[in-house]
Amino acid sequence: QVQLVESGGGLVQPGGSLRLSCAASGSTFSIYRMGWYPQAPGKQREWVASISINSGSSTNYADSVKGRFTISRDNTKTTVYLQMNSLKPEDTAVYYCNSANSYGVNVGWGQGTQVTVSS
Repeated sequence: QVQLVESGGGLVQPGGSLRLSCAASGSTFSIYRMGWYPQAPGKQREWVASISINSGSSTNYADSVKGRFTISRDNTKTTVYLQMNSLKPEDTAVYYCNSANSYGVNVGWGQGTQVTVSS
């Protein structure tokens, strides 16, 4: 099993920036890809960004965050980051980190970190 711990959330004004972190532990050898999934109040959890862990760090983004968010990982391949710039009120959500194996099967969710964008 994989354990994921997110951090870095908080309150920021519109146009501001935050950097989220997701630290993985446990059976990290099983992780093929990691991603970020915000869940706004009353809405379903949605995917916004993902990165491959063992294959050249390829990245993918939802259209809603392209050009504003950047996902990256450290050299140990156990920590993933989400740099969020030009934040909007609609980015307000609990941001969950997810890990999946090479078959696309979920191998872990974090507990989430709250991001609030408000003036």
